[in-house]
Amino acid sequence: METIFVLLPFALIIAAIAVGFFIWAARTGQFDDLDTPAVRILFDDEEPAGQPGRNISAPVRRSLASGREGRAGRAKAKTRRVPR
Repeated sequence: METIFVLLPFALIIAAIAVGFFIWAARTGQFDDLDTPAVRILFDDEEPAGQPGRNISAPVRRSLASGREGRAGRAKAKTRRVPR
């Protein structure tokens, strides 16, 4: 019986804190737009204004020196990675 005298006020304090947080969240607009975050993942991010977009479909340029090196040069040129 003595435990209930401790736990009941403790539970009421925790419930009051939870209700206070809910009221704070509702007043600051946390629940205003519930649909946009769910569909935001479906759209691509926009490029920053200061950086030009990358042309991914552009062909990879190989140096002229790789053609003069013979077979080893061509094999090396084929395995070269393109920096992104």
